[in-house]
Amino acid sequence: MAYQDRKPQLEKNKRFSQAFMHAFDGLKWALKEERNFRTHVALGGVAVVVGFFFQLTQQEWLWMIAMIFLVLLMELLNTVIENIVDFITEHEYHPLAKKIKDLAAGIVLLTACLAVVVALIILVPKIMAFY
Repeated sequence: MAYQDRKPQLEKNKRFSQAFMHAFDGLKWALKEERNFRTHVALGGVAVVVGFFFQLTQQEWLWMIAMIFLVLLMELLNTVIENIVDFITEHEYHPLAKKIKDLAAGIVLLTACLAVVVALIILVPKIMAFY
């Protein structure tokens, strides 16, 4: 049953499975509607393929996976903030709304930069040894 076909839930979740389905719906929505989230998922997939190619150690995998998930989490947080701002302002421009959205986007940018730095620390020595 598609998300839009369900009746709206007006009461608290009664089962863990209900909460899980709502969380899963949110992830499906992000994949469908948010280009940047899809981009980060794809880049995370590339990082995993590169990790397998260079046979990362367990500790290196821990850092790579942590960075992939951290970027995805921050992208979701950014999306939540943007949607809340849009809801409150009813999509009308306001300088404070722009500031809030820009700050939220900055969170994602800094997190992505951190992920790139970690990936470079892990991969550059392996690339140098490969050649």
